[in-house]
Amino acid sequence: MLLVQLEVAERVAAPPGRMSYLSVFVQNVTSAEVVARVPAAAFEPAPDVDSAVLRLRRRDTPVVPAGDGREPFYRVVQAGFRQRRKQVHNGLTRELPVDRDTVEAALGGCGIDPERRPQTLTVAEWACLAADLGPRL
Repeated sequence: MLLVQLEVAERVAAPPGRMSYLSVFVQNVTSAEVVARVPAAAFEPAPDVDSAVLRLRRRDTPVVPAGDGREPFYRVVQAGFRQRRKQVHNGLTRELPVDRDTVEAALGGCGIDPERRPQTLTVAEWACLAADLGPRL
């Protein structure tokens, strides 16, 4: 368990729809849960922000295991979140050295609507994209 700024804890433990690259990377290897809020008034002197207790439990098996598959996973996720306000197919096409048809084929193969936003994808969906696109990077 960790005591961190509330905003950080919420980002790490975010569900699909509010995910960031930080939550995807952490949730690849752990389950994350905010278990308690700690108000700023609990500290002396009181900081300007609230804190939270964040529980991280290591997964028995990471979604993307350590080794050769993790680097492409990181690259694909980072590329997707560089254009977080764009639809995932546009962001990946602009940020990765692959063409639009390749990106759209990967999205289709993973069952991902190309018009979704990066923050709506699950860790498993990012892993599927990385497995397909990774060898081309």
